[in-house]
Amino acid sequence: MVVDMAREVREARAAGIRALNSLRKAEKHLDSARTWGIFDLLGGGLITSLVKHSKLDDARSDIEQARYDLEDFCEELQDVDLPDVHIDELLTFADFFFDGFLADFMVQRRINEARDQLERASRQVEDILRQLPADGVGQ
Repeated sequence: MVVDMAREVREARAAGIRALNSLRKAEKHLDSARTWGIFDLLGGGLITSLVKHSKLDDARSDIEQARYDLEDFCEELQDVDLPDVHIDELLTFADFFFDGFLADFMVQRRINEARDQLERASRQVEDILRQLPADGVGQ
């Protein structure tokens, strides 16, 4: 069953890379929204507000994709036996973070908190990806 496990590891790795890319894309848009939010707080005006909200909309879309990708990654990880991986932590993060973020994402403080949480999730996905064997066969 080495071939099956190799396939499962490849699938988990691919799902993890997708999740990581989605998280990083959301981080990028939140960084931009944060910058525009600062300009807006300093009296940027209508154009600044419009750009900030556009960046927030982009971030919201990216975050929805990241949630989907994280859930897929967690499903794929269930097929791979990694003793030190805590899938529940990622799922709990996804449930609480994404639900709360979508409810009140327009507050500047919340943008900063969201960015920090996305960064932590990215590090978790990176850590798990490092634990997956590169060739899909045991470590």
